[in-house]
Amino acid sequence: MNRTQPSLNNEYFSDLDIHFARFMGRLSGSHATEILLAAAMVSRFTREGNICLDLRCVEGTLLNDEKGGADAIVLPSLAEWSAALHGSKVVGRPGDYKPLILDNHARLYLYRYWDYEKTLADFIKDRIGDIDDKKNQVRLDEVDVPLFRESLSRLFPATPDDDGDADWAKIAAVTAFLKRFSVISGSPGTGKTTVVAKVLALLLEQSKGKALKIALAAPTGKAAFRLQESIRKNREGLASPEALKAAIPNGATTIHRLLGSLRNSPYFRYNKENPLPFDLVVIDEASMVDLPLMSKLVQAMPTDARLILLGDRDQLSSVEAGAVLGDICGMGEKRPYSRDFAGALKAFTGQALTGSDAAGAAGIQDCIAGLNKSYRFEKDSGISRACNEINAGNSAGAMSVLRSGAYPDISWLDIKRPDAVVSALRDIVNKQFSNYSQLINLHGNVEHALDFFEGFRILCAVRQGPFGVVAVNRIVENILREPNLIRQEEHWYSGRPIMITRNDYSLRLFNGDVGIILPDHGQDNELRAFFRDAGGNIRRFPPVMLPEHETVFAMTVHKSQGSEFESILLILPDYDSPLLTRELLYTGITRAKKHVEVWGSEGIFRAAVSRRIVRTSGLYDALYA
Repeated sequence: MNRTQPSLNNEYFSDLDIHFARFMGRLSGSHATEILLAAAMVSRFTREGNICLDLRCVEGTLLNDEKGGADAIVLPSLAEWSAALHGSKVVGRPGDYKPLILDNHARLYLYRYWDYEKTLADFIKDRIGDIDDKKNQVRLDEVDVPLFRESLSRLFPATPDDDGDADWAKIAAVTAFLKRFSVISGSPGTGKTTVVAKVLALLLEQSKGKALKIALAAPTGKAAFRLQESIRKNREGLASPEALKAAIPNGATTIHRLLGSLRNSPYFRYNKENPLPFDLVVIDEASMVDLPLMSKLVQAMPTDARLILLGDRDQLSSVEAGAVLGDICGMGEKRPYSRDFAGALKAFTGQALTGSDAAGAAGIQDCIAGLNKSYRFEKDSGISRACNEINAGNSAGAMSVLRSGAYPDISWLDIKRPDAVVSALRDIVNKQFSNYSQLINLHGNVEHALDFFEGFRILCAVRQGPFGVVAVNRIVENILREPNLIRQEEHWYSGRPIMITRNDYSLRLFNGDVGIILPDHGQDNELRAFFRDAGGNIRRFPPVMLPEHETVFAMTVHKSQGSEFESILLILPDYDSPLLTRELLYTGITRAKKHVEVWGSEGIFRAAVSRRIVRTSGLYDALYA
């Protein structure tokens, strides 16, 4: 290989990677192999969802050309790479303003991603400290302790089925109360929004009449609507005065709307120079938030405001760059609270945490609370058991649960050929969608149609191929057309469910928003696209005005994040892929509240359970080093 004029025309790199590498070469005044390959590699890794390129993990790797032979590339050794990068005009050290940043751990970043990561890490570390640190925490001498203990007892009463284990919901509430940054993590149905509603009540009771400005937000409109509905429901059930309940906000929004999206701009109205006007911000479905958006959110946080993140650390990471919630939560490792913070928890809850739950010095682990008791799935339910085995990487155990036939809430069907998909879908589509079609054709009730459609969804692991979203949606339409359950003479038809795939800030329609095409009885029965916004209000649009969208009888598991359905069908492809991971299986299965059926090949399923998502970043090290 030519050491000064390397060929990047390898199938491993995209055109974008190659153009970026050549641009870096021109800026640096050098076409050295090490510079071009480093730039192309960091471009590719960032596109794949990583925050940076760890040179230690790829040094000496052979990048085979899929066409074979002449264009194969061997990556440099770490020593060769480090020497070339440290001497380049386009590479800086942390704190420099250069296109590429190389840190002390041989991690190479695009500058903006290094800056995003540092901004978020600095924000979190600024809020980690001793419990009497006035700047970062709530001073214990500022708390009305008798009132707080009475509030805790009233909001978290002991129940007959308490098993003697620590009340982690109460511990999570105290953690969020004492910290200006906190994370409440738990699987679906563990009561995260129930806890946060009680945290809001605790804060309002301690404020003693002082108004608190509270914002509720989530990454998507669907997730924001679910957060809003959950807070409303839990607010009504609080053992608190009516005036206090009324002070808890009854609306939620998307993070983009919270920050104030600017049309055709990556920036927001609220930022470091113009902070958000809130004392507390609650973000639900935090696992879906990518690093750039989380960084922009924390930049807009007022210095003394609280940020509470709710999410499931075992769920799929964001589609875009980063695995922020996973990194913050320590990548699934169980870490004990510090002795000092365990003492503070005991002072308020009366629960003594010892041994593995209370050891060591203060750190970010004091800001994180995990909920493990599910109020949706019984411990011995099929969904619960399958998810536990999947998260543990036990493919044999998970497969045993699916195949056993002993659990009414979960089942498995061997599907290995495309023709088998068509045959099997015919029965389930006629069962699940016939009533839906009759509802929209006979009644045209938008609210009922939207509610009914949330009862069942087909989830696919991939987009393309006979087992992918595109093909499955086409099959469903063909099945429904045969008995005239839908009249698909043209592109638009009554009952067509659609999902927005590109943000349109002028229409306030965002990627992931789901709606239905129905006749508008108020407008001569002309077809309109109906959507429910984060506030639960129905919005309507002429179909021709919609931004990019697609039919959504079936959707990818990634797009299903932030949603839940009564039952789901999860279809796996007939080939293995790096996209198939235990996080994808777990996320797909936990979208169901009552029943899930999984179709696929056992070998493919087992391979997915054995594979974890690994995204390279320095955030974990920055928070836990």
